[in-house]
Amino acid sequence: MIKTIINAWKVPEIRKKLLFTAFIILVFRIGSVIPVPFLNIVDEIDVGKGNTILTYLSLMTGSAFTYGTIFAMSITPYINASIIMQLLAVAIPALERLQKEGEEGRKKIASITRFVTVALGLLQSLAYFFYLRANDYLMTASDGSAFTGFDAVFQAIVIIVVLTAGTAVIMWLGEQITISGIGNGISIILFAGIVSRFPTLIKQLFQYLDTGRLVYRILVPVVCVIFVLMIAYIVFLDNAERRLPISYAKRVVGRKQMGGQSTHMPIKVNMSGVLPVIFASSILSLPGTVQMFLSSDKYEGTFWEGFFNAFQSDSWWYALMYFLLIIFFAYFYSTIQYNPIEMANNLRKNNGAIPGIRPGRPTSDYILRVISRLTLIGALMLSVIALFPIVYSLICDMAIQPLGDSDGGMTISLGGTSLIIMCGVALETVRQLESQMMMRHYKGFLD
Repeated sequence: MIKTIINAWKVPEIRKKLLFTAFIILVFRIGSVIPVPFLNIVDEIDVGKGNTILTYLSLMTGSAFTYGTIFAMSITPYINASIIMQLLAVAIPALERLQKEGEEGRKKIASITRFVTVALGLLQSLAYFFYLRANDYLMTASDGSAFTGFDAVFQAIVIIVVLTAGTAVIMWLGEQITISGIGNGISIILFAGIVSRFPTLIKQLFQYLDTGRLVYRILVPVVCVIFVLMIAYIVFLDNAERRLPISYAKRVVGRKQMGGQSTHMPIKVNMSGVLPVIFASSILSLPGTVQMFLSSDKYEGTFWEGFFNAFQSDSWWYALMYFLLIIFFAYFYSTIQYNPIEMANNLRKNNGAIPGIRPGRPTSDYILRVISRLTLIGALMLSVIALFPIVYSLICDMAIQPLGDSDGGMTISLGGTSLIIMCGVALETVRQLESQMMMRHYKGFLD
């Protein structure tokens, strides 16, 4: 990877794209520390402990959410809008037709996605404003009382508009990277937000070491080694694929013989990427989010106390539900993305066939069986990454608390979702660099 970046830097045109991408990332990080007007946030916004939608947003925004900055919504509204459009394209025939219209259809879908992004950003900003007002994070009058009348309305409009505008600006910055930079702009911005949390993670590890306890001096190096091993594991998972052999029949067109070659159809083991983890974590964070707005006196000692405790990230029940939801959404997403009948029909139209499998229904059934097995394998491998930080923290709690640690065990703030996103974006960006370098160094038949 480092060698690829060094070689790409030597090409003037690619170097300009790299510098442009770095400049956009710099603008994004500057916007992530500029506070929204009329907010009174001294340190950080309390997003609560455990598994809530607020902690998820803080992770995805690179802590911009917890500081109330103009980019506090980050790229999450665009990601949600893209997922919604993908799901609607399956349910709405008009959107499905647009997907099949080529470049013009994709432009129309991209335009609709922008409007959906702004709408979701507005709704998310509105909910964020009410949360800030309920927890006294808004600027008050000189006598310490909250604004009333026109002043309160003006304050609300400014905060919501600025947050929504920040969402639109980030979406525009991502599109500029895609057009004039390197890699997918939205993914690059998400990558930059996650990487920005690394200093906090390193500080957290040093704080464990500063306690002087022997158990932490053992666990911290173990965490670093496991971190490197998990990256290698994610790279292996991202590159793993099943190659179905394809043979094309020979045919004579005029005086030329066409076809007759053998190739393969690659099917990735992890077809759905990180989406099953995102869907599962979003659903499991809803009970914890509801709990934040309820008084503990209302449900303490009742059924709901055990219910909410089961959805905390330090619960074995939570790990089990997380595991089952990842498998469910992996199958759900692969069903949406892959149509075995359409794949079999395309093979038959091009005079292709899988050796030993008859064309038509037998081919589609065979492809369906292969996809089903790969989906299960990919979901299980994905679950290992997503669940490891949770299981590791639970084991550390069990090992450390008996030794007299009243503050609990050792937790890992950088979850499996972040690692998958980071590695996936880095690998995809390197692939794009390699393809652009190959295009510029390819010798044509005139050379």
